[in-house]
Amino acid sequence: MTFKRHKQVSSFDSPKAPSRWRDALSFVGIILMALVFALAITSFVFRSYAVDGPSMEPTLQNQDKLIIWKVPRTWSMITGHQYVPKRGDVIVFNENNLSQCDQTGTRQLIKRVIGLPGDKVVIENGVVTIYDHAHPNGLQPDNTLAYNKTRFIPYTNRSETVQLNSHQLFVMGDNRQVSCDSRIFGPINTSQVVGQLVIRILPISKTKLF
Repeated sequence: MTFKRHKQVSSFDSPKAPSRWRDALSFVGIILMALVFALAITSFVFRSYAVDGPSMEPTLQNQDKLIIWKVPRTWSMITGHQYVPKRGDVIVFNENNLSQCDQTGTRQLIKRVIGLPGDKVVIENGVVTIYDHAHPNGLQPDNTLAYNKTRFIPYTNRSETVQLNSHQLFVMGDNRQVSCDSRIFGPINTSQVVGQLVIRILPISKTKLF
């Protein structure tokens, strides 16, 4: 009796290992994708910030760590529609007209939205009054909105009236005595807005949603 010899094949044979170059390129590709993803998140979705200075006290303290939500502003850029935050929102925006604040160049500031497009903002002896279609007799946001912990200290004793156009916001720091804001550098354009404050993450004992 004769037997034919057959080549034995093990079911555990492994395929040829990829080259080291392929492994290296795959690793670099993963790193690049992660960097692009991280950049997209910080550019268009949210970003962390640290407060620098006392202009938003007592609401925010120096060195508080914050998360700024950028999606509404990103969506407005995609759709071509204007992004208008709500009155009382705390926002981060770009500002380059800071010579009167003894600063140069463009900086990102954090302030509270007081006046909206079309509003007439009147400041007299430190009291802010807003006139618009909904409030023809005037609205005092510092007294009526939920953030009413503002330090009511007038920046000047003179009266000031500002009429906002359809693309302007009037912003102020909660610590009115030291804040460099729209009383000094004027209204900002809605296109200058970077995003809205949504949460303070540090210090942990003061974590808060806004």
